[in-house]
Formats: sequence, structure tokens, C-alpha cells
Amino acid sequence: MATTASFDISTGVDLQEVDNAVNQAHKEIASRYDFKGTHLDVYFTRVYNPVWTNPDGCSWMEALLDVVRGRLIKRGVPTKNLTVGEPVAATGSSVRRTLTLAQGIPPETAKKIQRAIKDGGFKKVQASIQGDELRVSSPSKDALQEVIAFLRGQDFDVELQFGNYRG
Repeated sequence: MATTASFDISTGVDLQEVDNAVNQAHKEIASRYDFKGTHLDVYFTRVYNPVWTNPDGCSWMEALLDVVRGRLIKRGVPTKNLTVGEPVAATGSSVRRTLTLAQGIPPETAKKIQRAIKDGGFKKVQASIQGDELRVSSPSKDALQEVIAFLRGQDFDVELQFGNYRG
């Protein structure tokens, strides 16, 4: 009887690296001359997993987001997993914006990935959704390598990670 090889597809970010990136962005905002006199700030809480920004107005929002994104990229955090929320008015003239980090494949994206694998025409390859990740299995290890190469060429709006390979 042939054994079945499999691997898991998941997504997520290292929260410690996000914390480090936000701390570096906070220091950069405090030391940059063009941000002097503004009340810009960046917060990160692991419990709720958003990054809060609180500028005086929307004009500084894009500059602040560029700083945060730059620091996340330097720390190796995939910015594809970052969803920028809409500006929400807070007290006075301040504005808050939530940056949400994807820590698992959303169900609709998992269905798209599963459909892409099925429509890809791979022989004897099956993909099953297991919570916030997918398991792809096949008797052929070569077919699994083809699936990985195929999925790396696709864009599903999240950074895919391939792991837990069992041969």
C-alpha cells in the first residue's frame, strides 16, 4: 500500500518581531524632525493583535504607516498579512487607525486556495481545510512539489507558509 505524503499551508506572523518593529517605529517617530510637535504614537497589544496609531489628523497618517511598514519589512514580517482599517475619529482632532495582522488563513481564502489546487489539474492531490490552515496530501511527493511551486506563483492576499512536510 502506498504511503501518502502531505504538507500544511498556513499563514501568520511572529508577534515578537511585530512588537520589536513597533518599538523601533515608536523610537523613529520620537526622533524624526518632521514629526516634532505632532502627537503621533503607535501601540501594539498582543491580546487584541492590532497596532493603533493616533495622529493629530489624516495628513500624518500615511507618513506614520510608511514608517510602521518599513520597520515591519526590516524585521521580516510579511506585510501582505497587514490589513489597514479605516480612520476613526477619536477625542478632539485625533484619528485612530487599526492595523490588523492575519494569524491564520481566512475561510474564504482557504476555499480559494482549495479551488485553485483542484482546478490546477494535479493528479491525486487533495486539499482539506483544517481550521485556519490547509493540508495538502498526495501519494506522489513530486506532485506536492508542483503544488507548492504553483501556489507560490499565485496571489491570495496573504503570505503563505508551507510546513509540516510528511513524506
